[in-house]
Amino acid sequence: MPHPVPHPVPHPVELRAVSRRYGTGERAVTALDQVTLDFAEGTMTAVMGPSGSGKSTLLHCAAGLDRPTAGRVVIGGTETGELDETALTLLRRERIGFVFQSFNLVSALTAEQNVALPLRLAGHRPDPAQVAAALAEVGLADRAGHRPDRLSGGQQQRVAIARALITRPAVLFADEPTGALDITTSRTVLGLLRGLVDRHRQTLVMVTHDPAAAGWADRVVFLADGRIADEMADRPGAAAIASRMSVLEAAA
Repeated sequence: MPHPVPHPVPHPVELRAVSRRYGTGERAVTALDQVTLDFAEGTMTAVMGPSGSGKSTLLHCAAGLDRPTAGRVVIGGTETGELDETALTLLRRERIGFVFQSFNLVSALTAEQNVALPLRLAGHRPDPAQVAAALAEVGLADRAGHRPDRLSGGQQQRVAIARALITRPAVLFADEPTGALDITTSRTVLGLLRGLVDRHRQTLVMVTHDPAAAGWADRVVFLADGRIADEMADRPGAAAIASRMSVLEAAA
């Protein structure tokens, strides 16, 4: 009797020939042009490129924040193009975490209240133990009752990471997560993100302009003019990444 053929397990995020155009006619701008990418479970991918290369558009389309003009985006096995706005919002809320350069914490809420916010928005009663564990994971168990104005920039970003992880997302998107931090604090935050990938098999996609930040990633994807210009795998290191970026920026 023949054995059944196993179905391949979908990656947390898959892009298939994704294009994104803005405007019409002669003024139309193609921000992404036929991009095909997979982001595997338990990997950290850095996305880099010159200004205007399509980095932010790629993140927004991959995260379901923007709909592509053409192509397919699949998150956790679900095609986003088949979802209406309500269903897409629910998918983002339950399966995707976001970390931004500006932290985006609610100033009137404490650290623990900020972390619990995604659960409340989803209509769930936060489990205090779960919130405490999330803060402990990022090294802030003793700052639970502090509001953002009593936290350093690095501590605020760690609260934002805990908030992004509280729903146990399939993928965590980080947009310039160290852009507002000094070098020492950046290393702390990047080490934390790397640890989440290594210990918990978290999938992380990070847009950055900083080769030192990208050096923490397993893979670096370079964009130019909305297309994939190059990829570097096996944790290539900051020097090699900076060299490749200088060539792309000179060409741009």
